Amino acid sequence: MKIVSLKTFIMHVPVSKTVIGDSTHTVTHWGMPGVMIEADNGLVGYGYSGTHADLVTDRLITNIISEVFAPMLIGEDPAEVRYLNRKLSRSSTNIWVGRGGLMQMALSAIDIALWDLKAKEVEQPLWKVLGGSKEAKVAAYNTDCGWLVRDTPELVDDCKKMIFEEGFNAIKMKIGKPNPKDDMLRIEAVRNAIGNDAQLMVDANAKWDISTAKQYGTRLADFDITWFEEPMWHEDVLSHKILAEHISTPIALGELLYQFDTYKEFVVAGAVDYLQPDATRCGGITAVWEIADLGMAFNLPVTPHHGDMMQAQLHLVMAHPSCSLLEYIPWTLDCFEHPVIVKDGFYQTPTAPGAGTTLRKDAMERFCVK
Repeated sequence: MKIVSLKTFIMHVPVSKTVIGDSTHTVTHWGMPGVMIEADNGLVGYGYSGTHADLVTDRLITNIISEVFAPMLIGEDPAEVRYLNRKLSRSSTNIWVGRGGLMQMALSAIDIALWDLKAKEVEQPLWKVLGGSKEAKVAAYNTDCGWLVRDTPELVDDCKKMIFEEGFNAIKMKIGKPNPKDDMLRIEAVRNAIGNDAQLMVDANAKWDISTAKQYGTRLADFDITWFEEPMWHEDVLSHKILAEHISTPIALGELLYQFDTYKEFVVAGAVDYLQPDATRCGGITAVWEIADLGMAFNLPVTPHHGDMMQAQLHLVMAHPSCSLLEYIPWTLDCFEHPVIVKDGFYQTPTAPGAGTTLRKDAMERFCVK
């Protein structure tokens, strides 16, 4: 099997409501700049990154795929995924102008497509290629009910619906109001509404400074918060270390970290409790597997960030022993030939060959913007 072509695309898919938002972002569409990698046997692998649907930067990602990385891949065996990931990530071009951001997101899309292609070649779901078992149980936690832009009554109603009607056992809500006291009132309202048995996570999206995080982070223990996600700026290892020593609620982070070594710095410093790599940003499934190995070495749970990309990560979570929980956001489910299914709070085992990333032709026609 040899790679014969790479074709890029950009999809902008509407979110579940007119607009969603957290402490730092407001989003109306989810961006999926991606690539279809075709092999000489006719098989096609699908991969993509995840963005806030900015067409200018999405085009930069697809240009990197087609102009920088594609020439390095034509004629290669797509089944040699780990080798190709290292070839691209350690190329002189990537070393000089990349190692993060756009270059890493382009690499992520390629890596996901290669794993999809590899699994399709052997006609197996990717979780089986990665050594997983159909007996693996992956719990889902729902974030689409917890956006900061929703007023408290709507927030409470949506969270209650997910727990008592939709069957989720865990939800996440956003915090980061101008007055943190308002966050505490919203957390209390949600906890009272969903009861004590459900898991509740909170996410500040890097909004707070160390003083605010120390002052209000100590109060999270009163509400049995599973983790405090992205309390401060993404790469600030020292502040997270200080906070981890000050509060009892575990810290989660990683969705906007692009390099293995950055994760390692947080882990070695004792500044993180839950690792949250995102396969669409940090270098693909290959990179997330390596980060999950890091988590396993330090006995830390790994709960990959979703960003509405659970399709690209469910198979890995099923296969790696450090993973058992995956975020659920349903914006793009209708775009896939084999969308993930959650029942009674758990993901159902995928059975179709590949990584589950094959896009429906009608969805591409509807949502592609180039």
